[in-house]
Amino acid sequence: MSDHSPLPNAEAPKGCRKCPRLVSLRKSLRKDHPLWWNAPVPAFGDPGAWLAIVGLAPGKEGANRTGRPFTGDASGEMLFATLTKYGFVDGEFANDPADGIKLNKAIILNAVKCLPPENKPTGAEINNCRSYLAKALDHLPELKIILALGKIAHDSIIRLSGARLADHKFAHGAQHRLSDGRTLIDSYHCSRYNVNTGRLTVAMFEDVFEQAAYMSSTSRP
Repeated sequence: MSDHSPLPNAEAPKGCRKCPRLVSLRKSLRKDHPLWWNAPVPAFGDPGAWLAIVGLAPGKEGANRTGRPFTGDASGEMLFATLTKYGFVDGEFANDPADGIKLNKAIILNAVKCLPPENKPTGAEINNCRSYLAKALDHLPELKIILALGKIAHDSIIRLSGARLADHKFAHGAQHRLSDGRTLIDSYHCSRYNVNTGRLTVAMFEDVFEQAAYMSSTSRP
């Protein structure tokens, strides 16, 4: 576990109290699991990234436990395997912060930085956390492509851009040109449920990374 963030000026304070429901859950989990992270989870990756992956929120026994996005449960296995295949990972992912991996030209963020009950943040909680997502994206000068994992991440980014959700509907593989010149690409979330049910396959996930690689070579922020 580490407090280190590649974007220290874009992080929620460790004792953030914006969302009473999430604060209550954190306090409860600290009693039961005092060695867990149980706090807003910082970004992970390269501040010089051209690709930002935006997830939903920390998983209970994943990032909420380990303090690193998509680390500690099944949700990160497909993500880091794909990031490795496309050359973004330095080191070998072992689903534990102690594996010491680093990301090269990619960064992982979340739409909501704290664990929500049943992995379902409320609209108010998403809104409360959007300022941190905005700061993170603003502190990535080389960023060209944002990959939204799921509709909540997609919607939050579209709202940040000032565009209308009705004009930018979420769909796996869809591309959206943002007002700042960056491109948003949608993907189903690489959750264990989506992977196990076949809603998201390895081929489908790799396809959005292929799109990102192509777009990064043909667009500039």
